[in-house]
Amino acid sequence: MSEKLRVGILGATGMVGQRFITLLENHPWFEIHTLAASASSAGKTYEESVGGRWKMDTPMPESVKKMVIKNVSDIEDVAKDVDFLFSAVNMSKDEIRAIEEQYARTETPVVSNNSAHRWTPDVPMVIPEINPQHFEIIEAQKKRLGTKRGFIAVKPNCSIQSYTPALAAWMKFGPTDVVVSTYQAISGAGKTFRDWPEMEGNIIPFISGEEEKSEQEPLKVFGHIENDRIVKLESDLRITSQCIRVPVLNGHTATVFLNFRENPTKDELVEALRSFSGRPQELGLPHAPEHFIQYLEEDDRPQVALDVNFGGGMGISIGRLRRDSIFDWKFVGLSHNTLRGAAGGAVECAEMLKALGYITRK
Repeated sequence: MSEKLRVGILGATGMVGQRFITLLENHPWFEIHTLAASASSAGKTYEESVGGRWKMDTPMPESVKKMVIKNVSDIEDVAKDVDFLFSAVNMSKDEIRAIEEQYARTETPVVSNNSAHRWTPDVPMVIPEINPQHFEIIEAQKKRLGTKRGFIAVKPNCSIQSYTPALAAWMKFGPTDVVVSTYQAISGAGKTFRDWPEMEGNIIPFISGEEEKSEQEPLKVFGHIENDRIVKLESDLRITSQCIRVPVLNGHTATVFLNFRENPTKDELVEALRSFSGRPQELGLPHAPEHFIQYLEEDDRPQVALDVNFGGGMGISIGRLRRDSIFDWKFVGLSHNTLRGAAGGAVECAEMLKALGYITRK
């Protein structure tokens, strides 16, 4: 019998579900055991259901082609033979909150890519390099759910990944006012150019819900646990944002202006980025990049075409750090939105949860 943990994927047929499948192929710790999706896909093989809708650059793994999809609503059946689940279901937020809690109550941990539980007070929302200590809230959540091993953990929104790591590296300098504009790839909407031809040569200056997430989610990431809940950071760090959809397949770029309470030099800021590391690097997690953040000296970097796959798509690229005439500093950040920002970030969370003993064999 394999010693790998048995994984189920909820919402396996969508773009994020497909990305989970590619990331878990040949994973050293995890193996796909169960795929679940909507009732319209249930009973079909994965290959039959997805067909021409496979959106990844690499071929569909042979190991999943003949797997029969289960109905995501058949909770006991889906959960019975897996050690934990990844969730990427496409439902309303209320439906997602309900079904993820139902799965957790089957004593099956759920690591979610969805936003529905990001502001549930006892659900950790984690970037493993920045706030893995928030996983400690899981014990309080299990008491609320009445479970022994079942819980929910989530990763933050993809739009914050391209600049929040820089803020984390610079927290000792006291970042205060932050103005950020994100230029977000179409895969963040689960689309390719084949699905969304009207995005070619186009920019849409609105992405529903993204600006609130970009402004508020970093404050929870930087928050702390108090009285069995995660309390967001209360300081003079304030973030305002605009989020724009641009004709790029993968890669969210951010332009950022910010102030500091302290007066760091450029050399100090760059060194803080390059030396920033976290528990995933210490533990050698399979999807942890060796270097979490790279700083690029060239005036025309980071670029999506050159830098989006830094660290296997799990690293963050920062460049163009310079003094500003109104704010203290400004810079440009880049992250891969479906790897670090979505499925890859969730996989790294699951790896951390396994390493810390929260996810084990049933």
